[in-house]
Amino acid sequence: MTDTVLYPRFALPRLKEALADTPVVLIHGSRQCGKTTLARQVGDAAGYAYISFDDDVTLAAARADPVGFVADLPEHTVLDEVQRAPGLFTAIKTAVDRQRTPGRFLLTGSANVLLVPRLADSLAGRMEILRLHPLAQSELARKAPRFLGALFGARFPVWHTERLGLALAERIVAGGYPVALARASVPRRRAWYRDYVETLIQRDVRDLARINALETLPRLLQLAAGQTARLLNVADLAAPFQLSRPTIRDYVTLLERIFLLERLPPWHSNRLSRLIKTPKLHLGDTGLAAALHGHEASTLLKDRATLGPLLETFVFQELRRQASWQEEAIAFHHFRDKDGAEVDIVLERRGHQVAGVEVKASATVTAADFRGLRKLQDATGTRFAGGVVLYDGETSAGFGEGLYAVPIRALWEMT
Repeated sequence: MTDTVLYPRFALPRLKEALADTPVVLIHGSRQCGKTTLARQVGDAAGYAYISFDDDVTLAAARADPVGFVADLPEHTVLDEVQRAPGLFTAIKTAVDRQRTPGRFLLTGSANVLLVPRLADSLAGRMEILRLHPLAQSELARKAPRFLGALFGARFPVWHTERLGLALAERIVAGGYPVALARASVPRRRAWYRDYVETLIQRDVRDLARINALETLPRLLQLAAGQTARLLNVADLAAPFQLSRPTIRDYVTLLERIFLLERLPPWHSNRLSRLIKTPKLHLGDTGLAAALHGHEASTLLKDRATLGPLLETFVFQELRRQASWQEEAIAFHHFRDKDGAEVDIVLERRGHQVAGVEVKASATVTAADFRGLRKLQDATGTRFAGGVVLYDGETSAGFGEGLYAVPIRALWEMT
């Protein structure tokens, strides 16, 4: 289980399509999510050379002479952890402009180049960027998911299943990192996560930014894990530190750049007033969030105040992972107004279709749980595709036109 090739990666078809018509393809995502495995799986089959910038000598050579380094590369090359040598982007642009061969360079990166515009802009029109997440539940189940199609089509059949209960808490605590999932026990998995965070901060953060308070970041990440699925509150995050709010905000952005945190923006509508305009904060993986706070499945199941936000992040990340495999882009938001109506996750497809997902840790659903979804439905009119309350129950059932209660396991088990 230590190698992601043991699991199907549903990003693979999109990657192959991109390599067939685009000179440069970048797979980016957090460290240890499976980027190198996927790149080598495709590259080895197609005869690509492989170069890793985790090798200090190779990295030094690339930084010393980016143009010469790129000029000496084979015609088809995988460049792994390319964010460590950002000077290569301009050299790659020059090489591609001289010889625009599809699939010439396959890059991987553990930092989000979209948050560094000068890097992304240097290869504009020449590079396709694919996001790879940790393993989704549907990949672990080896079953292509159908949930998003059903959501946007508002077609959820009557379905009876069993509650997940403890098994759901176990999935939340396990997360999706392949190496962590290979560990035989929760303490061993937690130890891996501690080392993982330390390595990221000592290596990747040092490469991305020169900051004086590196020791702040693990504690800040732990505090953020305690706020997952809640509105971003920089003042609360800054309180334990002798640092300004702008500095803490910059540190949050830095943790976003290495895919450990994600801000979920608010959804807007001219037809609604009194909307909350603050983004939500989500951890990139619930396994990491649980490990940072020492949660085990059995205790998490009894702690409803903690289970609820972690479950929401778990569902959000599963939907983000499934959306990353779609040909059509799906934008994610949250919706909340000052009257207390909310929808945990708002999905927008083609810039037109809108769907909503509310997440409940309970085993039952009532009509009151659809309050936010009905408000979203009224605000979007014909744009509204469907709304779902996901819960840990046994039955899928309709609650009015386009509205359904659906067991959480339908995310990866629905056929």
